[in-house]
Amino acid sequence: MDKIDLRKQLKHLYAPSAKAVGVVDVPRLNFLMIDGQGDPNTAPAYAAAVEALYALAYGLKFKVKKAPAGVDYSVMPLEGLWWVQDMSQFSLAHKEAWEWTMMIMQPDFVTAGLFAETLAEVQQKKELPALGQIRFEAYHEGLSAQILHLGPYAAEAPTIEKIHAFIREQGGQPRGKHHEIYLSDPRKAAPEKLRTVIRQPFKR
Repeated sequence: MDKIDLRKQLKHLYAPSAKAVGVVDVPRLNFLMIDGQGDPNTAPAYAAAVEALYALAYGLKFKVKKAPAGVDYSVMPLEGLWWVQDMSQFSLAHKEAWEWTMMIMQPDFVTAGLFAETLAEVQQKKELPALGQIRFEAYHEGLSAQILHLGPYAAEAPTIEKIHAFIREQGGQPRGKHHEIYLSDPRKAAPEKLRTVIRQPFKR
């Protein structure tokens, strides 16, 4: 059985340059999503949300693989949309005020019906209250600027400013939510070796 690697298929979205900001047009994609609020470093709801997301993502992967016409695929990386009500006040120094949506992208052959069926099965096996908060939803980000940030999350500010400066130079204006894609597992990688895609939708 061949294994589908969606990160390779969507390389332009999940493997940007670390040297220069690039522009992408992000298509409509399906995600497992869960919402929350507060500092991800301290809010218990954040850890519970991420645990539930991965439990369901792997549940879907194994269910698809075991089906009669089974397909094997790599579970996509964790992603986060981060915002405050007034995005001009968005600051790395005040994460306690952040609202967030954590999400994991799903391949086209994962349907809403399959999501509902697998969710029920995972809920029977695991006592994770946050599972009930997960939804299956399409997200169309559209025109965006992005770059690969190398290093700890706490040192992202210059990278974020670089993206915003690029958008201004293009005659554009940021819109929507700050988006991060976590290519590295912070439990295994040293902070200086973390790889994170930083993305900002914008309008011209």
